[in-house]
Amino acid sequence: MSDPVLAVFETTGAYLRGHFRLTSGLHSPEYLQCAKVLQYPAHAATFGAALGRHFAGMAAGGKAAAGKIDAVVSPAMGGLIIGHEVARALGTRFVFTERDAAGRMTLRRGFAIEPGETTVVIEDVITTGGSTREVIEILKGCGATVLGAGSIIDRSGGQADVGVPRIALATLQVTAWPPESCPLCQQGQPIIKPGSRNVG
Repeated sequence: MSDPVLAVFETTGAYLRGHFRLTSGLHSPEYLQCAKVLQYPAHAATFGAALGRHFAGMAAGGKAAAGKIDAVVSPAMGGLIIGHEVARALGTRFVFTERDAAGRMTLRRGFAIEPGETTVVIEDVITTGGSTREVIEILKGCGATVLGAGSIIDRSGGQADVGVPRIALATLQVTAWPPESCPLCQQGQPIIKPGSRNVG
C-alpha cells in the first residue's frame, strides 16, 4: 500500500476483511485492528511521536496556555496504548476514561483534570467520533481546554465532527451500514465483533 501507516496495518495482519460489527454499532466489510499494530512498541512509539509532534506544534503556536499541554486523555480500551505514547512524546501525563456499570463514560481510579488545564484527546480509530465527543464533554465539564483530538486512523473519510480540531495519521473511507440495511447480514454471513466494547 502507498500509505506508510496503512502499510504497517497490512504487514502486521491488522487490516482485516470480512463482516464486522464496529463499536459504533455499524457493520462493515473491513476492520482495522489497532491492537495488532500496537503490540509492537516500535510502531506504537512511531505513531505516538507523529501525533505528539502535531499537538506540540499547535501548543507552541499559542493555542495552549503557556504553550504546553497538561494531559493526554483517551477512552479505554482502544486509546490506552496510543494515548500513553502521545503523552510520552509530549512529556506530559496520561489519564483515561472508562465506562461505568451504566455505560456512561467517566473518569475513575482517582484521575482528575483541573480547571484551566490544556488537554488533547487521543483514540486509536475514529469512525463516528462518538467516544471522542464523550471524552471531550467530560473534559469541558471539568473546566479544561481541549486543544484538539487525534487518532491513528480516521475511518470516516474526514467527515467525523468532534467539535474541536482533529488529526489522523491516515484517513480512509470504509463502507459501513446500519445493521438493518447490511447486505452481509442479508447474505447470512456470520458477524465478528473484534472491538474492545463488544455488546449484544
